[in-house]
Amino acid sequence: MLEQPLKFFVVFLAVVEPISLLPIFSGLTQGATREYRHRMAVKATVVAAVLLALFALGGAPFLAVMGISLGAFRIFGGVLLFLLALEMVFARESGSRTSRDEQAESHRRADISVVPLAFPFISGPGALATVLLWFGPLHPLHDPLLFLSLFAAVLIVLAITLVIMWLADPLMRIIGVTGVNVAGRLFGVVLGALAVQFVVDGFKAAFLHAG
Repeated sequence: MLEQPLKFFVVFLAVVEPISLLPIFSGLTQGATREYRHRMAVKATVVAAVLLALFALGGAPFLAVMGISLGAFRIFGGVLLFLLALEMVFARESGSRTSRDEQAESHRRADISVVPLAFPFISGPGALATVLLWFGPLHPLHDPLLFLSLFAAVLIVLAITLVIMWLADPLMRIIGVTGVNVAGRLFGVVLGALAVQFVVDGFKAAFLHAG
């Protein structure tokens, strides 16, 4: 019962990669008051939680309506996560999260909580795809304990993200940019291996369904 929630927690933590938000949040809120920082962090976390909850509850029915099998989405999701893992391993700026134009806009924006913090930094394409991959086969009424335990893992990762944003400045002084990149590379290696497993599982499901 605990194996799947723990595995999902590791995967989702690697995808969200809260430590990578340190330089981003610190730069976006540079010179702002403590109250503003806390308000933006809380609002971003709440908005991300709502987005992820919507995907957890309605993602699988949406795929069914669109005629997309879960196996096909596993393959796409695995490829997407693998590309994200490569960016993490090589410490490159993630184009799957935000573009340069979006970053420039965020610096001019008074409220940065929804864009770019909640989306695409916290609940970006990788996080949403991960939620769909894990919650897709589940039904809240048929597997309520597993569903709730997986979503509890989502909330724990979001809580970690919130705390990291609150402590962005002191943490940046301690670990610096190099520390952030090292942590990102470690998460990237784990995520890359899991992404390959998603692709393998997707092909297995596709061949079984075809057979």
